[in-house]
Amino acid sequence: GRQIFQPLHTLRAAEKELLPGFHQFEWQPALKNVSPSCNVGIINGLSGWSSSVDDAPADTITRRFRYDVALVSALKDLEEDIVEGLRESGMEDSACTSGFSVMIKECCDGMGDVSEKHGGGPVVPEKAVRFSFTIMSVSVLADDEVEEVTIFTEPKPNSELSCKPLCLTFVDESDHETLTAVLGPIVAERNAMKESRLILSIGGLPRSFRFHFRGTGYDEKMVREMEGLEASGSTYICTLCDSSRAEASQNMVLHSITRNHEENLERYEIWRTNPFSESVDELRDRVKGVSAKPFMETQPTLDALHCDIGNATEFYKIFQDEIGEVYKRANPSREERRSWRAALDKQLRKKMKLKPVMRMNGNYARRLMTQEAVEVVCELVPSEERREAVRELMRLYLQMKPVWRATCPAKECPDLLCRYSFNSQHFADLLSSTFKYRYNGKITNYLHKTLAHVPEIIERDGSIGAWASEGNESANKLFRRFRKMNARQSKAFEL
Repeated sequence: GRQIFQPLHTLRAAEKELLPGFHQFEWQPALKNVSPSCNVGIINGLSGWSSSVDDAPADTITRRFRYDVALVSALKDLEEDIVEGLRESGMEDSACTSGFSVMIKECCDGMGDVSEKHGGGPVVPEKAVRFSFTIMSVSVLADDEVEEVTIFTEPKPNSELSCKPLCLTFVDESDHETLTAVLGPIVAERNAMKESRLILSIGGLPRSFRFHFRGTGYDEKMVREMEGLEASGSTYICTLCDSSRAEASQNMVLHSITRNHEENLERYEIWRTNPFSESVDELRDRVKGVSAKPFMETQPTLDALHCDIGNATEFYKIFQDEIGEVYKRANPSREERRSWRAALDKQLRKKMKLKPVMRMNGNYARRLMTQEAVEVVCELVPSEERREAVRELMRLYLQMKPVWRATCPAKECPDLLCRYSFNSQHFADLLSSTFKYRYNGKITNYLHKTLAHVPEIIERDGSIGAWASEGNESANKLFRRFRKMNARQSKAFEL
């Protein structure tokens, strides 16, 4: 009989389209320094990083997809949704082949200890960095229209299912040199794609897409590293505005977002050249703590997950201080502090079944930041008026929290969104009067952002929760699964 299965190279393009993972696409103009071939699978993460003669080769294992190929594949996964969206807005078929724009959320997160757990041999400090992206929305501007119509919105932007891995690397996120070497090619490809349009067949017609990248899924540590800011213990406490820690603790609410990638680059130039021949302190004040070259553009936002964790840590400390009535006296000894903490842990474990954790994590934070946890803590607080103050603090916090957690606050909690500024003002007043002993000239980074920047970010982006790094974080769990290692569980400690 006739041979039915043709070898791959003799298939027509139309037939190749049907093969898994093979999509024809082209860029106009062609991407700079990126090969035009379409069927590229997993590549060595260091390819595309041109090393000079005297560069030490980066001794790290890294694998990635080529960014454009990954985007194409993600768009093809959404093909039905896009066609459906076009049909629903009455723009199907002939009308739109151009004018599509795609909003991409980028996440990048370091993972501690991912060494194999076999118990044998020395523990190697193996750390990994994962970079991934999510297609947040696809919209189209028809030829004769003024308004863009959104034809696809990712319903679960924080699920690991919508969060596509782009690059996996065994490297410590604090090792700036290696990290930038590995992410360099990704940045280069991303920059090339900003200047170009993708032509890809969707629903049987070639359509042209433009991509908008927003790096919002980074925790504060990563943002500071990418944007050339000093580390998070710096006096410049914010990645969104120029405020210093002392200023932020005086004026807790009234700040606006000023930092951005371009400005950080300019400030780095000033730092590098010191055009006014200033002393180090003057110079540092002029550039507001930008003292390294910004490497990758991030979108200044607030990372909802770590915000939860940071604020819970802060409340945990307030609880301890209130148990020990620190507001009455200065400088309690280490022993006393330890005893308050032990009392707090014991109470939380007995009444809330909350085991003490070494490092605050999301689940603990969620359980701790509840009205019932406050009632449990209040049993240990001696004076009634202090108890009232702590309750009030939590009540306000719980009204603020849904606003930066919600995927779409205007829909999910419109009234809390309206009250946010009022609540945060009230919260700040409480801190600066009743809890003055903790906030005299200092405030934590995330608390400052929670109080000062949330309404502005939501006005700009419509949401904080949707742009958070959760999808990437929950995919970290999968990564651990696949490596057959349960680092976190085995290291839990019991009191």
